[in-house]
Amino acid sequence: MKKILITEKPSVAMEFAKALKINTNRKNGYLESDEWIITWCVGHLVTMSYPEKYDEKLKQWRLDTLPFMPKEWKYEIIPAVQNQFNVIQSLLQREDISEIYNAGDSGREGEYIQRLVLMMAKPNPNAKIKRVWIDSQTEEEILRGINEAKEASYYDSLSDSAYLRAKEDYLIGINFSRLLSITHGRRVAKQVNEERTSIAIGRVMTCVLGMVVSREREIRNFVKTKYYKLVGKFGEQQNFVEAEWKTQEKSEMYNSNKLYNDTGFKKKEDAKEFINKVKEYKAVVSEIKKSKQKENAPLLYNLAEIQNECSKKFKIKPDETLEVIQELYEKKLVTYPRTDARVLSTAVAKEISKNLNGIAKGFKDEEIKGYINKMIEEKYSTNLIKTKYVNDSKITDHYAIIPTGQGYENYDKLGNLQKDIYKIIVKRFLSIFYSPAEFNKLSLTIKVGEEIFTASQKICTKPGYLEILKPTVGVAPLGDPIKQTSNVGVDAHIDPQNDFLNTLKKGQELNIVEINTKEAETTPPTRYNSGSMILAMENAGKLIEDEELREQIKGAGIGTSATRAEIIKKLEKIKYIAINTKTQIITPTEKGEAIYDVVNITMPDMLNPKLTASWEKGLEMVAKKEIVSDEFMEKLEKYINSKFDKMIMKNA
Repeated sequence: MKKILITEKPSVAMEFAKALKINTNRKNGYLESDEWIITWCVGHLVTMSYPEKYDEKLKQWRLDTLPFMPKEWKYEIIPAVQNQFNVIQSLLQREDISEIYNAGDSGREGEYIQRLVLMMAKPNPNAKIKRVWIDSQTEEEILRGINEAKEASYYDSLSDSAYLRAKEDYLIGINFSRLLSITHGRRVAKQVNEERTSIAIGRVMTCVLGMVVSREREIRNFVKTKYYKLVGKFGEQQNFVEAEWKTQEKSEMYNSNKLYNDTGFKKKEDAKEFINKVKEYKAVVSEIKKSKQKENAPLLYNLAEIQNECSKKFKIKPDETLEVIQELYEKKLVTYPRTDARVLSTAVAKEISKNLNGIAKGFKDEEIKGYINKMIEEKYSTNLIKTKYVNDSKITDHYAIIPTGQGYENYDKLGNLQKDIYKIIVKRFLSIFYSPAEFNKLSLTIKVGEEIFTASQKICTKPGYLEILKPTVGVAPLGDPIKQTSNVGVDAHIDPQNDFLNTLKKGQELNIVEINTKEAETTPPTRYNSGSMILAMENAGKLIEDEELREQIKGAGIGTSATRAEIIKKLEKIKYIAINTKTQIITPTEKGEAIYDVVNITMPDMLNPKLTASWEKGLEMVAKKEIVSDEFMEKLEKYINSKFDKMIMKNA
């Protein structure tokens, strides 16, 4: 009797063959040894049938055939890959097969691809079906995955979630695309100067389009407003400290209608008049606060974070980043890329020295060697168990993307971009073993009468992990000051190049060298770029720049790590959005805005990230066995029917 193992693509099958020491020549679509048969899909082999396969009359788009919601779902083999499906089917039906190993991509979509094949192929009923789940393609991990393969039924809830995701996208896409094309297609075509136009609607896609158009219109309608801050210099002509004014309860200007906000005036003349009053008082140092701060290295990369990083650094699209990391994964250099987690599991953390030793021995990059040598020389701890970088509760399918410490025989064959992205992953990984960066922080408050002027300063005294990740905006080199936002939200900088600051004491009177107005203006929101859009999708429509805050609200995203890049790519392909190749800035096209307007007047909730995130949450609940598939489908069908009732009534 033999075991058969099915992977998602030929290159992965070859890695499994190497791990299992199968050297037999490749046959037509599979490999075979005395014990094993290894075959492969080529991505999707099976797809959902279009409505016309249920009834030829449904080929025409008509209102009286909508909404279309089949009770028995039909699937078909994709013609271009029929031959490979036939190969897999003939192998699965062999009488000498005792065990079938599903070694598809370890995620929801990978499960779906393989389940569809097993459903259509009708394998030998006497064969046991098992699931191989791995986090990297190293030989050790492949063999572990095979040896610890669970019964296929263990992943039934994940499979249910995958089927439901496909059904949801199918039903929303087909029904609402047809409905809006019938009712509004001509109007849109006329608006964008096309002979005829079909309107493409998607559960996630339309929501993302809404985010892009809404942001663009915010920018377009934004009117800059000037206002005037007060900046004072206190001390002597040569030795002074610069600080900025802010209103507070005891201020003469508290709640005054002359203020634009609590740091500035609407009119310059009002600001100058106020300055003249303030200058009559003495300036006194009312508070000096000195503190030390520590800052740990950021969490590890998940797919969204690395896509955002590569968009900024290399100006590439998210799907290009995923393609590169997938290649690094298949060449055994990094762990599984389609992950939402930014931490490690306890089990992986216990064995993390293997990854570090592999990098130290195999990676020949001089910069990286320097970092590792320092770790060895200074005996940095590799125990991560009680750190923020290890948290089993924040891992669903896979842990964060990290280097395996293997695969260096493939490294020289990589292109420059692949090498650069690999190095970014390695550096982020090594940084978590380094000590925190340390800063001296000083906050200064100067009282002039009842008015308050404040400033702050932050100086890096020990770079720690910043040695690896390097200072960028907002982080000063060792011993240098950071021009930092003061505690009132404005730039106020203390110059440390003289000793004047160190002589100041609480209660000390200071000369007012000058107080001037500083013109400021409100700024519009920034456009999404392809990377920041991925982050906004992960966080249900919010572009959250603070990474700790991003972690806190995780679990409410739109789309998944595996699908977000494809959604953006599709919107660009159908010309609803445009992406600048140099900057990766995203803007809506005229057609995209026209589609947005149609959706906004007919079914505006489709543009709301919270709705889309709630559907995604429902799929996650199915995967976790918190609700059953029938409950999800019942709610979905009820939603579609209610939408149709309202929209058709409007158009009656």
